[in-house]
This record gives sequence, C-alpha cells and structure tokens, in this order.
Amino acid sequence: MKRALIALIIPLLFIAGCGADNRKFNGDFVNPLPPAGAFDIDAGNALGVTAVTYDALLQSGELAGLAGSIDDSLGGGLTKGSFNRQVGGVLNAVVQAADPLEPIVGECFNEGGTVTFTFDIIDPLILLGGMFSVGDTVLIEYLNCDEGFGEIVDGTIDGTIDAFAGDIFSGNGYAMTMAMNLTDFQVDIGSDVFTSNGDATAALDTRVSLYVSASVGGSLMTTDRNNSSEVLTDYSSAQTLDLNLDPTEYTATALGTLDSTQIDGLVDYSTPVGFLAFDLNNPHLGQLLVTAETGSARLIAQENAIDVVIEVYSTSDGTGEPVETINTTWAELAAM
Repeated sequence: MKRALIALIIPLLFIAGCGADNRKFNGDFVNPLPPAGAFDIDAGNALGVTAVTYDALLQSGELAGLAGSIDDSLGGGLTKGSFNRQVGGVLNAVVQAADPLEPIVGECFNEGGTVTFTFDIIDPLILLGGMFSVGDTVLIEYLNCDEGFGEIVDGTIDGTIDAFAGDIFSGNGYAMTMAMNLTDFQVDIGSDVFTSNGDATAALDTRVSLYVSASVGGSLMTTDRNNSSEVLTDYSSAQTLDLNLDPTEYTATALGTLDSTQIDGLVDYSTPVGFLAFDLNNPHLGQLLVTAETGSARLIAQENAIDVVIEVYSTSDGTGEPVETINTTWAELAAM
C-alpha cells in the first residue's frame, strides 16, 4: 500500500451533490449493498483486502485539491493527502495572472516542466470582480511538471465550474464546485507511477478562517500503478482540516466500489464511523467497512493512533460476531 499523491485533488466536501449516485454525500454514508460478482472475504485475505481498499480510499480523497490551492501549513503524512502538495491551483493561477483570459504558462519547481491554464470565461467582468461564473471552464495541462515534492506530473485535467461563492481576491475564502475529467493524468514519484483517467466532481470551501472542507465524487476513475490497476465506481470522499484547534483536527469519510487487480473481485467500502486524526498522526478513531458477496471486514482505528484491529465476518454486511480478529498497525498496512 505504497501511497502516492496521485490526486492533487482531495475529496471531501460538505457541499451537497458530490456523490455520484443517489448515495449523495452529506457527511453521512449509507452502507453500500454487496457488490456483484462472486468474491469471498475471509480470514486468509482480509488483511490484504482492507489494506488495498484503504489505500484506494486515500487516493480518491486526494482528487479535490486540483480545484484550488491549499496553504502549505496543512501538513503531510499518511492521513493528510496532498493538501500541501499542490502543483498550483486554478485560483492561484487566476490571482497571479496579469490577464486571466489568456493562457497562463507557469514553470514548475527548478524550471522542471510546465503547467498551462487555459480559461474560457463566460463573463470577464465577473471574473475581474473575483468570482467565477457557472459554466466557466479551465483546461490544465501538465508537461513533466516537477512540483517540488519528489513528484513529476503529466497529463490533462478539463474542469467546469458548477458553483462558486465568495471572492478569490478578498482573502476571505471561497466555496467552489468543479466537474473535472482526467486524461492520462500521471504522477511519477520515482518508485511508483500512477496514471488516472476518469471523472470527478470536486468541491472546496475555505470561507471559515483556518478551516478547510473538501470533497470529491464521480462515476468512474481508473488508476494504473506499476503492476496493478484500480477502478473506482460511484465513489465519493470527504475531508476536513481545522487549524483553529490545538492539536489540529483532521477528518475523513468515503464510500464507493473498488475493482482491483490486487484482489480477486469487487468490493464495496464505506466509513460507518468517520476517521479522526490529530496533527500529523494516523487516525485514532474511525472504521472502514469492506463488503463482498460473501464475508466482510471492518478496519477499526485504535486510540493510540498506532494499532489497527481488523474484524472478519461471515456476513456480507459486517453484522454479527466476528469469526476472526487480526491485530496490525498503520505502518504495517502502509507497507503492504
């Protein structure tokens, strides 16, 4: 489960409408039905299945950051996604541009590659007033762009503004929802190369000082990485980061269906208890439920933010008494 920053896009919004189906994201998740296709979760494969699924959850959660740049102080680590690893958000490009109606070509870290923003603005006067209009579009083209954190980004993102509130120039924050299509979007971190294709609707809200909520959802996202491939369908993910609290509080929730070459069939996943972490630690609270046609597994974060318990069930919805309990750690899961 070698986690890279495939998504400069993080999931998680508490703006309605990010879900890909009628399981709309609103901060609560309905446990999904068992997926189609014969596949069993049992004591022999539960550890690997939950590790792969949790990794996919994190990857989907990083898709929203492309909608806008987030301050570097938001930290990193296993749970933080790439909040602080933005190549450069759409809003930053507008703020820094002398003329946002012309293509903006920016050099990446140490002159390593470029990123180009091409806008199609419905009403330039509205943009000059600090706001996007619904229907404004931006084409983001990365060309071997070194974003300064050991990652080389390549590929295309085509985005359309679905909703916007606030003022990007005032410093008082904004809320934005953007529908995006990723085409051969590749992140090369040296030991791993991730290539994604698919759709995502990302939402970001920064209107409360030092508090960020972000979400992402879509109908289909494929990710190829080295010798494996993952397909997410009807997925959504959400995160918040509150820098007003000491320690800093981070939350994450998600749901979707995963088809991975690392496991033998389709699984559905959800977070019946949202993940909670402080500062740069791993979650100390939260559950990930993974269900198959036969059997299920529940990953349970432990209070010390080090250990993890995985309960294995014979039922397909995580009910009843577990037939096996596996004790592991976040570090062991991350190393798989």
